[in-house]
Amino acid sequence: MTVKTVGLDLAKDVFQVHGISETGRKIFNKKIKRAKLLDFFEALPPCVVGMEACGSAHHWGRQLSKLGHDVRSMPAAYVKPYVKRGKTDAVDAEAICEAVRRPTMRFVEVKTEDQQALLAIHRTRDLIVRQRTQVVNMIRSLLREFGHVLRSGVEAVSAFSKRHLEGDHPEMPDLANGILGTLCYQLLGLNARIDGFTKMIERHARLGD
Repeated sequence: MTVKTVGLDLAKDVFQVHGISETGRKIFNKKIKRAKLLDFFEALPPCVVGMEACGSAHHWGRQLSKLGHDVRSMPAAYVKPYVKRGKTDAVDAEAICEAVRRPTMRFVEVKTEDQQALLAIHRTRDLIVRQRTQVVNMIRSLLREFGHVLRSGVEAVSAFSKRHLEGDHPEMPDLANGILGTLCYQLLGLNARIDGFTKMIERHARLGD
């Protein structure tokens, strides 16, 4: 029998594959180590390969597409209703295989390496922005403990941080000023990183135009 559809349960080291024929008959359901996964799919005739849209899905989607397979990635929540019994790798692979054949299933487009790189830039910048917000709140909180209040906005805290590192310290114990200096130094560093990522995004947008 010829394999027509494969459900691939992604993992770090050991993957589960469930293959069926055109009529839906099971041909295999087995584990394959990461190092041998591409060799396994290279030996198969071109077929539909379903997988959940999770970590590494785009990478494997690109690799399997190069081998001639029709890769279809699905949100994990859409696959869950097809799990028939207790959750195991074998059961998950079977559910993926079943879900990918549904005519009403919605798929996630496999991203290119460039698209993933740009997404990584945006996600990293968002992470640093959240970190900056935490540091800004820490600086404001520490200053309030000693009766000092800054104007609202990140710019006001950033301006204060520059003055503090230049030696303009508010009236508070030396220990507190030392801690404040560490936070101010961290804030200015985060500002610089955010500016750097913003320029990268803007440069990529111009190149895209």
